[in-house]
Amino acid sequence: MLYAILDTVVDGYAPVIAGLQNDIDEIETQVFGGDPKVSRRIYELSREVVEFQRATRPLLEILAGLTAGFDKYRTDPELRRYLADVADHATTAAERVDGFRQALADILTLNATLVSQSQNEEIRQLTRASFAQNEEIKRVSAWAAILFAPTLIGTIYGMNFDHMPELHWLFGYPFALALMALTCATLYSLFRHRGWL
Repeated sequence: MLYAILDTVVDGYAPVIAGLQNDIDEIETQVFGGDPKVSRRIYELSREVVEFQRATRPLLEILAGLTAGFDKYRTDPELRRYLADVADHATTAAERVDGFRQALADILTLNATLVSQSQNEEIRQLTRASFAQNEEIKRVSAWAAILFAPTLIGTIYGMNFDHMPELHWLFGYPFALALMALTCATLYSLFRHRGWL
């Protein structure tokens, strides 16, 4: 009767182990698929594995105690064989559960690595975009400075003052145009040399 009860309990482990194996396989697929919810599932399954371990460990101790008392209580050889078979199955189940726990720890580490790599790639892309944006801002700023110089000179000469030295000068207008062109060319050359244009 003892053998029948223990055998039924240990046989009941098989579907649980198969379910855990199936869940671990699905989780591996999710990890490599980049599913963001997989970390929570790994954690929840790890808790289930720990609970299952707590349920299976005491039976191993009971079976070890029974096996140790075979000689002392002159247990029937056939019953010894049956109980040894149950102990083997229970040990195998416990080893599989230990393996699941280690596999889940490895999967969690792998998932953390993949998430980190993904985040690093996103940061690299943001950095590239920021760099490209900075380059565009440099270009726009350089052209704005080049266009501002003649506007400034033109604004000064466009004021309504009678006593400006160049106002009645014969070369005043060509001088203002030349000053604008020279300022623009100088700024263009400077920005080009710095790599802004």
